[in-house]
Amino acid sequence: MTDANRPPGERIGGWTRLVTARPRLSLLIALVFTALAVVAGSGVADRLSGGGWEDPASQSSYATKALEKRFPASQPNLLLLVDSGGKKVDDPAVATEARALAKKLSGEKSVTGVTSYWDTGASALRSKDRGEAIIAARITGDETAAGKALERIAPDYRGQHGPVEVSVGGPVAVKQEMQTTIQEDLLRAEMMALPVTLVLLVMVFGSAVAALLPLGIGVIAILGTDAVLRVLTEFTDVSVFAQNLTTALGLGLAIDYALFIVRRFREELSAGGEALPAVAATLRTAGRTVLFSALTVAVSLAAMMVFPQYFLRSFAYAGIAVVLIAAAAALVVLPAALILLGDRVNKWDLTRLLRRGRRADAGKEGAEPGAGWGRFARLVMRRAPVFALATVAGLVALGLPFLRVEFGTADDRQLPSGAESHVVQQHIRDGFAGGPGGGVEILAEGKPGAAALADYSAKVSGLPGVLRVDSPAGRFADGHQVGKPGPAEAARAAGGAAYLSVQPKGEPVEPATQDLVRDIRAQSPPFQTSVTGTAAVLVDTKESLGDRTPWAGAIIIAVTLLLVFLLTGSLLIPLQAVLLNALSLTAMFGAMVWVFQEGHLSGPLAFTSSGDIETTLPVLMFCVAFGLSMDYGVFLLSRIKEEYERTGDHEAAVEFGLRRTGGLITAAALILAVVMVAIGTSRVTNTKMLGLGIALAVLMDAMVVRSLLVPAVMKLTGRATWWAPGPLRRLHTRFGLSEGESAPGSDAPSGGSSGDSPGGSSGGAEGEADGDKDADPGKGRRRDRVSIR
Repeated sequence: MTDANRPPGERIGGWTRLVTARPRLSLLIALVFTALAVVAGSGVADRLSGGGWEDPASQSSYATKALEKRFPASQPNLLLLVDSGGKKVDDPAVATEARALAKKLSGEKSVTGVTSYWDTGASALRSKDRGEAIIAARITGDETAAGKALERIAPDYRGQHGPVEVSVGGPVAVKQEMQTTIQEDLLRAEMMALPVTLVLLVMVFGSAVAALLPLGIGVIAILGTDAVLRVLTEFTDVSVFAQNLTTALGLGLAIDYALFIVRRFREELSAGGEALPAVAATLRTAGRTVLFSALTVAVSLAAMMVFPQYFLRSFAYAGIAVVLIAAAAALVVLPAALILLGDRVNKWDLTRLLRRGRRADAGKEGAEPGAGWGRFARLVMRRAPVFALATVAGLVALGLPFLRVEFGTADDRQLPSGAESHVVQQHIRDGFAGGPGGGVEILAEGKPGAAALADYSAKVSGLPGVLRVDSPAGRFADGHQVGKPGPAEAARAAGGAAYLSVQPKGEPVEPATQDLVRDIRAQSPPFQTSVTGTAAVLVDTKESLGDRTPWAGAIIIAVTLLLVFLLTGSLLIPLQAVLLNALSLTAMFGAMVWVFQEGHLSGPLAFTSSGDIETTLPVLMFCVAFGLSMDYGVFLLSRIKEEYERTGDHEAAVEFGLRRTGGLITAAALILAVVMVAIGTSRVTNTKMLGLGIALAVLMDAMVVRSLLVPAVMKLTGRATWWAPGPLRRLHTRFGLSEGESAPGSDAPSGGSSGDSPGGSSGGAEGEADGDKDADPGKGRRRDRVSIR
């Protein structure tokens, strides 16, 4: 049958011809792409970075770099914890061995600024029980170079050395151990998720052949993701955490998209269609929705590009790429495979025995596929006010713990309690009066004089929350000078600059220490000052995120409103989509605080609570979870809109949409949740929070918001759901996207009539097939639809 002689619903558009004209060639190209991706993505994990939480343009970042260059000893990133083995650190044998280790370390390549308790006598470098002390140093270079240097030198220092035992810690060790742990956990997560996902797909499809197709698309997306990340590392820093999330998104979204396309293809085949027309109809319907859904996810991820922290920007770059790979594989590779398979897509039925019982009940009411979801939709709409109020109240209650959120920075407590760098830092927290790395550092520039610097030091030492100030002019405690400047203090002034080290009375990132940073910055000495340190970095990060988060939110909301309007033609539905999506995230944010900040379930989940949430993580989780929620929302709304255009019956369309997509959305959400839970088994707390939090958000969205809140709210808004003012309706008529397609000349339903009445924006059933006219009588214009043809 030629295309001209086919019914309108079976006509083969240009896109279908493009992707199915040479199906074997398309699959061969996909195979070559996958092989190249394996080669291009090899070694990507070794090029990822463990930081990226700081704003590179902030005052603290500038001061950190300047101090590293001028006073490397002020910014130690390598700490050797020396245990005296039951003796005291001042024991002659212990001191001799420790000095030898410090001397050896100072001769290492890429190591500078070596200092120790035995050289300086500084009490901050000695434990309160005098059983442990610290050798501190700076490994120069960026994170990658410093990590490689640590790998080279650490084995020579770790372990027993005469009477002492040495453990390796410090920021560079924490980042290196975190990177290694994440790589191991990611491989384990993939091995866990793939077989479980395959079992779930078999349960959804019945056919093993149909189940293998989404999994194959997922593998292409994962390998493509690794290649994209590897390329990105040539141009910008990429966070090691990005590999976890983009791998999960690559697998999850590819399976989601393939799931919807394969299901729609099987529906078309079951209606008696041939393979090529079935693929054409699938691409015109589910294919369009997949493309539209990919755009919504990509926009949510793209919003993170407004932030200067490369931890967030790397997710934007890599996330956009992986969404495009997943959508491209589903829209190019999958149709070619379906053309070649045809009816064989239903082969290897592994649920034949289960379905015998279903066939026995075929004559009973509700035995048709999705009937249970249809009955459920009718129940919800009959009691719409009750379901709407109860669901909203429950979701708001789940989100209330987020009102107690405290923001902090990622540290060694992200690692398992037995990790070496975690153990070292915990010993310092518990046993040392004020170890290196926990203070506030002040860089003084502009050739500060000794007298002016001493006066400034005295003023700083008098600020609330200051335990001690070390300066070139001596040490100050409670505003009084004690002792004389030693060699370490004298070395703090060089090249027309100096630095002061302020030890706070409290923890490095507690609110009082953050207030201390602000108080120090409020001083006006006769020279230029820049403040850094853990608390200063946190203050700057919070300010940076606070400035840019409204912009990111505005981008997500504005583009979401536009895209959903183009899909539905309604003024109200886009607003509903944004509000309901936001509600679906409340459980995730509440659990973030209740579980991870406050430490509930820390035992079963095997993590150490630091009492706060890393500042950038809520932004990341919001962008990702919001995009995924829109993903499912688009699939539901597209089927509701399709049925409404066909019949004009609002309530019947809502029931139809939930009946056709309820089970599929739930299955897709469950599969994505399995992938995210596998990521959530990571031993790194932030990765655990990311995986488990997004899994919770996805399940709440699919099983609560899409199943309860959407049908209840759409029932309450009634036919007004589809209303739009005239100018917007005409805009949608010209540029909108519609999943359904009707034969030319068919009568428009009542909901699709022109005018400003409710439902007028839907445009009727006409307008998708070639030759269709605009729904507005008398206009005579052809629709210019955005579509896959």
